[in-house]
Parts: sequence; structure tokens; C-alpha cells
Amino acid sequence: MTSVDLPAALARVFSELSHGAHHPRGSFVLNSGDAGLLASLDTLTAHDASQSIAGGATVAAHALHLRYGLGLMNRWATEGGNPFADATWDAAWRTSIVDDATWREIRSGLREECDRWSAALKAPREVQQVELCGMIGSIAHLAYHLGAIRQIATSTRGPREGTFHQT
Repeated sequence: MTSVDLPAALARVFSELSHGAHHPRGSFVLNSGDAGLLASLDTLTAHDASQSIAGGATVAAHALHLRYGLGLMNRWATEGGNPFADATWDAAWRTSIVDDATWREIRSGLREECDRWSAALKAPREVQQVELCGMIGSIAHLAYHLGAIRQIATSTRGPREGTFHQT
């Protein structure tokens, strides 16, 4: 199987979620004008990112978890193999209070992993079905955590229905 027909579509949906709904031909997941994950996180202070609801994960933990997962996807894209075999998923979830420098580093690292993964999604490659499912799953995973972050930090939510312009 080859993903030769999918790269542009995968990259576009991933880019919409990570960088916002700014494509001139419209959006697929977010409302038009939605800033997306990275710009939304940039609006938060370290204090904001250290907040949780009812003892759940913090925004910083969600961001670090996404960074880690995308880092694994990027390792797969560049090195092959199974970088998930020795993954330590629980490390990010222990993140609670972050200072300004740590919060900047988390956001910078997440942005770098998003940009690398977007480039990887654009590149046609031979894949097995499980790998293609992983590529698609990475987009759904990002969407899930964007939603979770927006439930914790309501200021990061996108435009409300009726407050945006459709293209």
C-alpha cells in the first residue's frame, strides 16, 4: 500500500489543527479563523498551563504528551522501526506546575515536532496498514488533546458559531 494519494490531505488536516483554520478553500475540523493548537497555547501563561480541572491533567501535561507522541511519530518517519516499543507515555502526565522557561520549552518543542510531522505527512511513502492507521490516528490524537486543552483552559477555545466568516 502507498500513501501517495493521501499526503496533501493528511498534512492539510493536521496543519489546520496545529496551525489554525486559515486555508483559503475552507476548513474541515475547526471553524474558520480558529487559531489552532499552537497559537492557542501561546496565549497561556505558565500559571494557566499549570491548571487542571478536578485534579485531572494540566494543559502543560497535555502539550508535553502531544510533543512526546509526535516525537515518536517523527522517529518512525525518519528511522523506521517501532519507536513505540519502549515508549514511556506516563512521564508527561506527571507534569503539573511549570515555570515560564519550562512552558516556553514545551511549546517550542511541540511546535518543532508539529512542523516535522507535518512535513513527514506530506512525503509519500510505502506503508503497511498499521502504519497508515498510525498516521491518521496521530491527527485524531491531536484533535482529542486540543479539545481536552480547550475544556481546561476555556480562553483557548476557537470562535463560537456565528462569529466567524465562512469562505
